[in-house]
Amino acid sequence: MEHLRRFVRELLKALRNLLPIVLVVVLFQLLVFQSMPDDPVTLAVGLLVVAVGIALFLYGLDLSVFPVGKNLANQFVRRGALSLLLPFGFAIGFAASIAEPAVIAVAEQAQLVSDGRIDSLVLRFVIATSVGLVLILGILRVLRGWAVHKLLIGGYALALLLSFVAPREIIGLAYDSGGVTTNIVSVPLIAAIGLGLANSIRGRSLLADGFGLVALCVMVPMIGVQLYGIWVYTFGGAGAGAVAESGGGAGISVLGVILGLAETFREVLPIVAVVLFFQFVALRRRLSHPVRVVVGFAMVVVGLHAFVMGLKLGLFPLGRVMAEQLIEQGMPVLILLFALLIGFATTMAEPALVAIGEQAHEASPGKISASGIRIIVAVGVALGIAFGVYRILVGGPFHYFIMSAYLLAMVLVIFAPKYIVPLAFDLGGVTTSEVTVPLVTALGIGLARAIEGRDVLIDGFGLIAFASIFPVISVMIYAIMMERFPRLRKEVS
Repeated sequence: MEHLRRFVRELLKALRNLLPIVLVVVLFQLLVFQSMPDDPVTLAVGLLVVAVGIALFLYGLDLSVFPVGKNLANQFVRRGALSLLLPFGFAIGFAASIAEPAVIAVAEQAQLVSDGRIDSLVLRFVIATSVGLVLILGILRVLRGWAVHKLLIGGYALALLLSFVAPREIIGLAYDSGGVTTNIVSVPLIAAIGLGLANSIRGRSLLADGFGLVALCVMVPMIGVQLYGIWVYTFGGAGAGAVAESGGGAGISVLGVILGLAETFREVLPIVAVVLFFQFVALRRRLSHPVRVVVGFAMVVVGLHAFVMGLKLGLFPLGRVMAEQLIEQGMPVLILLFALLIGFATTMAEPALVAIGEQAHEASPGKISASGIRIIVAVGVALGIAFGVYRILVGGPFHYFIMSAYLLAMVLVIFAPKYIVPLAFDLGGVTTSEVTVPLVTALGIGLARAIEGRDVLIDGFGLIAFASIFPVISVMIYAIMMERFPRLRKEVS
């Protein structure tokens, strides 16, 4: 009964996270479009399947991967085993990213709209390798006491320089890839490693040193994917054609479900293999609750498959339908209003943001308000998505728009209090959730398809990138204002 109650709580939480999206869509359908989608039942079923998938996935992680992974990180930190900690950091970063639902969703969309020239599996390997390598760098940063803002400035300078030579078709996708690497699989494990290291080393600050790993995991995939794009569009072939989207028919048949579960098992297996390898081989310790771990792993596989299936039934079609309807209205202001509302509503309900905000508040009594930081971040995401939609509407090179945002962020890094910089970039990495990413990606692709003169691959991606960097800007501006005008701190909190 206890397990059933916990699952119901996870399901209600997932439904609550979906509720803001549903409310915004219903309001627009009734008040603006004055119509309903062609197949509302299928969309509703898809959204429900997404919620069930998320609940199973998260509960399975809580039973299996998370407790074992966090225990491993704590054991390495306590033993001071750098020779084990660095390989564990790479392996867990790689395995978590390769199984990340949002990464899978974006990679499949990239392969689809590029007619197969961008291979979804190769793209996921590039992103996962980037995250693994940067976790090694992040762990060394905490151990050596390197300032995170210097690494961020250097890394983003390289990413921006690559934008001048990378193919236009890959730039938006590259910046989006950075925004989707840190989500429901990776954030808890990555945050646990960073905070555990900072807490165990004398002279380290939880706020300045414990945060920042997530920020680095957002940055480096942008570089890796641009390098992959340069290779593909210079030496690669024309592609083998788009992979057909699986929809209702075969996708929900018994055979389709079995094949899908087998494929999902293969995708999730790396993170489980990494955890078990380090548990049994490196530490030579038995699992505390083996039955619970096995059941949790099975729930992860079933939940992830249900999540992906629900995306194809519900969120992806919903994003395309909304984009088409908004374009038909011929009123750009409505499109921008929809982008603002979707960005703010989904971010306020994002559980990872709530968790990080509370941790930041506990790590900095009197400096950071958990509720205040959520509002500031939600405003940043809303403005970021609206800015990205504006770029699609007016046209223009993506890299000029994103460069202006990142250059502003780099300038703010110089003036912002140093304790806020790692947290600000971490918050930018957790704002794009497993629900928001598919909808926003579908919205961008739908707008690019509907507007004459736009290229789906060049213009359809990039919204996630703006949704990731604008919260960074808003949080640093917030911190600067709090330092300059202490009275505002009391009013916001």
